[in-house]
Amino acid sequence: MQLYILRHAIAADRGARWAGHDPDRPLTKKGANKMWKIASAMKDRELTFDLILSSPFRRAKETAEIVAEVFDCVDRLKFSAHLKVGGNRSSLINEIRTRYGTTARILLVGHEPYLSALISLLLSGSQKVSITMKKGGLCKLTVESLRAGRCATLDWLMGPAQMLPRAKAS
Repeated sequence: MQLYILRHAIAADRGARWAGHDPDRPLTKKGANKMWKIASAMKDRELTFDLILSSPFRRAKETAEIVAEVFDCVDRLKFSAHLKVGGNRSSLINEIRTRYGTTARILLVGHEPYLSALISLLLSGSQKVSITMKKGGLCKLTVESLRAGRCATLDWLMGPAQMLPRAKAS
């Protein structure tokens, strides 16, 4: 199984700019625009997804919807409460194994620090490996047999700067 892990794009700041409930925080216009570019860069790298599984929180949902639209796979977009802020990683892993176990390429869309702890768990068997997922960052893991422990190999981890084409110097 190829497991891709994507952190949601830039969302409205809590506090002065966003006074609503955290699950309802949307992407900013800048965040959405950047995510369209990142999703296009993902497609240019010839990535493919059999399933996109996202947190139901608005900022992750909007991120996942952009990716699904760019990849023309809106019908493969699903949501999991286990990917939301405060979700349970073991329950997520069990859900993927039982509901999507034969799926070859899965994109997970969610939040920090949850995603870093998930990557650490799958790589080392603990949540102590220090990994930082930038907003719009993407990680690829190869998993032989998914379980809540050491079961994956890190193929790559890219921040949004590595995903986007650089402007040419004049």
